[in-house]
Amino acid sequence: MQRMTTRRGALSADFGGSAAILVAQMELSARDRAILDFERAWWCMPPPKARQIRARLDLSTSRYYSRLAELTDLPAALEYDPLTVRRLRRDRDLRRRARYEGRRADPGSR
Repeated sequence: MQRMTTRRGALSADFGGSAAILVAQMELSARDRAILDFERAWWCMPPPKARQIRARLDLSTSRYYSRLAELTDLPAALEYDPLTVRRLRRDRDLRRRARYEGRRADPGSR
């Protein structure tokens, strides 16, 4: 029999892999999930991206990217959409590394 525990909405291990997704959805707001869903699929929508952000999410682009950066660090976001969050983290790390190391004279040297 499947049962739920009472600590902060966490589920017992009897639910298997779907428990992690359910807990992640409980920790993320509907808007946070919509932002992650949009970031995963924006490239199949007609351009420009900024107009789609405003129309679909009713957010300014600066607020969208600010919240997206915050979501990138949340474990609940990683559980909800691991591919998108890992891609965002990888892109962020590459940008940080490029700023820190600067431009190399020979980009193919490493």
